[in-house]
Amino acid sequence: MTGRALSADWLKIRGKGIWFLVFLAPIGLTAMQALNFGLRLDYLKEQYADNLWGGLLGNVVVFVPLALMLGATILSSMIAGIEHEQGSWKQLLAMPIKRPAVYLAKFLLACVLLMISCLLLTAGVVGLGLVLGFDAKDIPWAQALKLGLMPLAGALPVLSIELWFTLVSKNQALPVTFGIILAITGMFSLSISPQFPLAWAQMAWSAPNAYLYAAMGAGLGILILLIGMMHFSRKDVA
Repeated sequence: MTGRALSADWLKIRGKGIWFLVFLAPIGLTAMQALNFGLRLDYLKEQYADNLWGGLLGNVVVFVPLALMLGATILSSMIAGIEHEQGSWKQLLAMPIKRPAVYLAKFLLACVLLMISCLLLTAGVVGLGLVLGFDAKDIPWAQALKLGLMPLAGALPVLSIELWFTLVSKNQALPVTFGIILAITGMFSLSISPQFPLAWAQMAWSAPNAYLYAAMGAGLGILILLIGMMHFSRKDVA
């Protein structure tokens, strides 16, 4: 059932501007670092002489948690907005597909779109490094792949709570505003505590035990997903 619902959701996002958003974030972050390194290439090459690729990845990843949380907020709103704008909830939920399957399909769709965006960021950063003259033999593929995927795992609670709020609320202003507040708070979350959930997207990259924070983020995200799914299954969505 979830597969059928997911296939239908893939068709629904055509022409809705969602793919533009998926490409916008990695292109924007890559362009930002192209400008940064382009203007200060000699200085940055000297500063990161021992690890040029690590320096490039470190400069990019600073902005990844914010981009992920904002992306999760906007994607959730756009995915939910398709049903709200068309007034198709009653028709959709009257089909022989269980509500949890409908909810899970939309969560998986958002996850896949964010993963695609993260992989595009990896490709963009590697391409930028090659353009800047970094040695192709030294490309840290494992770290480059983790660039977005590890913070994504840490940011799953934000995705789960935003998808929940946007799906059950016809007025998207409140959940989107809440998501923006979460994203901005996440920028300063390390000053609160590394154990604060909004800090996990950063800790999933920078902490010595990064996998622990990624696992914590994924675990909390799944818990919120299940709570939201139960609420959605009982709520009269119009």
